[in-house]
Amino acid sequence: MSKGIWHTLKTKKELIPLAGILSMAAAGAFSFCVYSLFHKSDVIIHKIGSSEPWENIDPTKPQKLVTINQKWEPIEELEEVKKLTK
Repeated sequence: MSKGIWHTLKTKKELIPLAGILSMAAAGAFSFCVYSLFHKSDVIIHKIGSSEPWENIDPTKPQKLVTINQKWEPIEELEEVKKLTK
């Protein structure tokens, strides 16, 4: 009964753009996941090593794909609370 995807695409050529767009979307989603896994500091795989990985994030390094005119300044009250809790 089922002859496969290639046979369907050969017989119904109007499905080729749809299959191409879906393939590109899936490849883009997979590549962004791999990019986030290796380049984003807030993405973790193993929870065993550090229970609070957000404490190790460098605030001067942008965490977004595009950052326009962003300046980081520490909040004094938050810094005092961090000092008291450590």
